[in-house]
Amino acid sequence: MNVSQIILIGNYPPDKQESMRKYAANLLQGLESQQIRVKLWNPPAFFAKGWKSTTTGIGKWLGYLDKWIVFPVILRLRLLHAEYRKETVFFHICDHSNAPYLASLPLLRTGITCHDVLAIRGALGYADAYCPASKTGVILQKWILKNLLTAKRIACVSQFTMNQLLALSTTGKYQSGKKWKVVYNSFNASFTPMPQSECMPYLKRCGIPSDKPYVLHVGSALPRKNRKMVADMIDAVGNQWDGLICFAGQPIDEALARHIASLGLRDRVISVVKPDHQTLVALYNACEAFIFPSLSEGFGWPLIEAQACGAPVVASDIEPMPEVSNGTALHSDPLDKEAFAAAFLQVLQPSIRARLIQEGFENCKRFDNDVLIKEFIDLYRE
Repeated sequence: MNVSQIILIGNYPPDKQESMRKYAANLLQGLESQQIRVKLWNPPAFFAKGWKSTTTGIGKWLGYLDKWIVFPVILRLRLLHAEYRKETVFFHICDHSNAPYLASLPLLRTGITCHDVLAIRGALGYADAYCPASKTGVILQKWILKNLLTAKRIACVSQFTMNQLLALSTTGKYQSGKKWKVVYNSFNASFTPMPQSECMPYLKRCGIPSDKPYVLHVGSALPRKNRKMVADMIDAVGNQWDGLICFAGQPIDEALARHIASLGLRDRVISVVKPDHQTLVALYNACEAFIFPSLSEGFGWPLIEAQACGAPVVASDIEPMPEVSNGTALHSDPLDKEAFAAAFLQVLQPSIRARLIQEGFENCKRFDNDVLIKEFIDLYRE
């Protein structure tokens, strides 16, 4: 079947979901490069217009009105236009959390990207998702899952995510006659090697001394990111390494700060809150190793971002981290600080470090945006 146009359904801008915004932008740019007509439709803000936050309090509920009441009506009205009723015009929902929009779009001509099922599984009581849900969250996630399983075309960002989705699909009956496939994420920004001399000004602004090595963790303060393990790992390393720990992303919360203090590591920890992109690239480039002990992910962008900058990676052995690294990182039990410490000490060996860096560069070729777009277009071509 020919594809004359693809309408991308993006996220609600006031929610400020930066990674999803970049994902949609990548698809838009990539499809345009293949001479496919493409548009991006985002739910507009009406009720929540002007509100500081649409993720908490009254703003969240006003945002729900915009997303779940107003936008579906807008979609249905737009579909009255002859242009969007053509059999060669397809629709793609860029984020599985917007699966309820499937009910307002032509199912045979609509697909969706499933980035993970962590929140869904958390709402269903799976402790290994590390995503507990409120009472209203349980209702929302069940609604999302019910709609997601009706999709004729799904792009899962990892085989692990695909397997978890299939496990939720009640014996796979929703797979019958449908096209569900793995379409790996691509980089959503430029991550490349940076000369050490160019890194130094960024590190100085972050408070990292030029004569001190450091390990890096990038991510939020969510429990599933397992930031505590980084401190535990350095504690287990003991006097075999005297460098620093850099946490980049959200601020260090009180519980982690207390734990760091209890280990006597307070003076060896630096927090870089929400670094801009070039600072993040510099941090990846200059670190001794990137440490990624996450307990649950749908894909795990930071792993390949670090590799693209030439950082050796020590990551969790829980999928999809091994799938994403394809054997080019060291993997250990994220609940075993001794195992993580042993893996990190291997990184300090020049031959192992050099191998991990070179293999990391090779691994990153799998996540080129051209590869993503080729697989994405195949989702719509019979």
